[in-house]
Amino acid sequence: MSSLPDGTNGPHAFVTNLEQPELSDEDQHHLQRVLRLRPSDPLTISDGAHRWRPAIFGDTIEVTGEIVTVPPPKVAITIGFVVPKGDRPSWIVQKLTELGVDEIHLLSSQRSVVKWDPPKADQQRERLIRIAREAAMQSRQVRLPKIKPISGIKEATLEPGVSLAHRSGERISLKQPSIYIGPEGGWEPTELVDLPTVSLGPSV
Repeated sequence: MSSLPDGTNGPHAFVTNLEQPELSDEDQHHLQRVLRLRPSDPLTISDGAHRWRPAIFGDTIEVTGEIVTVPPPKVAITIGFVVPKGDRPSWIVQKLTELGVDEIHLLSSQRSVVKWDPPKADQQRERLIRIAREAAMQSRQVRLPKIKPISGIKEATLEPGVSLAHRSGERISLKQPSIYIGPEGGWEPTELVDLPTVSLGPSV
């Protein structure tokens, strides 16, 4: 089985085309000014579609090895969460990306504290997409998680295979690959009706 980049070939970045790779201005600046890469230093590049290859840094990126294809996981994992206040959504998206989650769903519920109007929701989602990309570079992922726009829990649970996290639910397993996590105050009883629940542990 083909493996992920392990860091021995330097830092990791995303490009659109692995055949003719070009770094974004932001990534070029980060690698050169923050990570202090010099011309001819090694790095790995990925197209975010389960593929990567070794390369050499410079004003133009020179590829030095073949494209490696990493098979996708047998079970795609989706995590949804009711958006909390403050900067915690950024931290959650960062950690879920580092863990290799495939999809991240932003949710609102009856007990939501955060209320985003449509322009604010779009702005915040774009920011979280950037955070996920940075986290994927840092953790050398070869795919980028899909971050869905915020939606109400009633609409979101129309997705097939969704389970809600609840301490009285069944033991978590890969039989429930799509899990939604509620707000600090918990789900409203009406939100739990007719939906499967899974437990993340007795103290969660």
